[in-house]
Amino acid sequence: MNVHDLPTPALLVDVEAFEHNVTTMSAARPGAQLRPHVKAFKSTALANELRRAGHHAFCAATPREVVGMAAAGLGEDLLLANEVLDPGALRAMAECDGRVTVAVDSPETIAAAADNGIAEVLVDVDVGCFRCGCAPDDAGRLADLARDRGLEVRGVMGYEGHLMMEPGETRAERVAEAMSLLLDAHRQVGGDIVSGGGTGTCRENTWITELQAGSFTLMDTAYGSTDLPFRQALFLWLTVISVNQRGWAVADGGLKALAMDHGDPTMPDHTVLYCSDEHITFVPGPDGTLPAVGDRVRVLPAHVDPTVAKHERMHLVRGEDLLGTWPIDLRNW
Repeated sequence: MNVHDLPTPALLVDVEAFEHNVTTMSAARPGAQLRPHVKAFKSTALANELRRAGHHAFCAATPREVVGMAAAGLGEDLLLANEVLDPGALRAMAECDGRVTVAVDSPETIAAAADNGIAEVLVDVDVGCFRCGCAPDDAGRLADLARDRGLEVRGVMGYEGHLMMEPGETRAERVAEAMSLLLDAHRQVGGDIVSGGGTGTCRENTWITELQAGSFTLMDTAYGSTDLPFRQALFLWLTVISVNQRGWAVADGGLKALAMDHGDPTMPDHTVLYCSDEHITFVPGPDGTLPAVGDRVRVLPAHVDPTVAKHERMHLVRGEDLLGTWPIDLRNW
């Protein structure tokens, strides 16, 4: 099939860019040094490609992702890098056919894990992201409490998410400051794992034992604006449905097909004016021309993770050839 045969809107994955991204990251973080984060792509088929590249441990943001990965035979070592209190979700993960570790940052999350069959935890430490995580000097107490409840404490995690888009000239210094907090906590907690980082700090964070990165696989324009060595692999494929003689055109995908929290999407050769529910309105780029009604156009999302979560599948393409489909089977919570 040809990409022009697809109904739109549709997500496209450029397989050459994807393969470049996986090869590049795997060379820098081989094997267990990378714990790919499935929240970025929500697809067990894509996760299988990462396992074939040598990565057998994964992290996730939702119980649905954990349960789905285990059901697909990818449960060798799964980390829920998030706090969960729901008993049903915790029991579902505890009953998975695989190894499941969850993040804890309070007596309440420790109790919930212990009461619902979870066996292993990481102590989640606040390293400045203004999100989940305990105070670094409280990590030891929480680890002791977890062990008292019969949990195995595998180590610590801390996500320096506030530094993913930090300018290059200050990134290394600020990551070092954040990781010093995590290492202080690790000395109190013990265990083999120091987990953290992400695509944006994949080169600077040399203190962790495993990198939690996922966006590198597909990329978006936010990360694409940095100096990272990865290529844009994900595109939204749309059909032009209207061309106005006053100088703009409209394609058939908007807010319901694209995440906008990192700003407007971009279009090669065109300038986006705005997105509405089912439409993207754009004007000519530097060459001064617009496509015709019925033409297809590519749109580059600004934020890959929530864009993917809006769709049921990704289509693999090389040029205009359609090679296959990856179901986005880890959606929802």
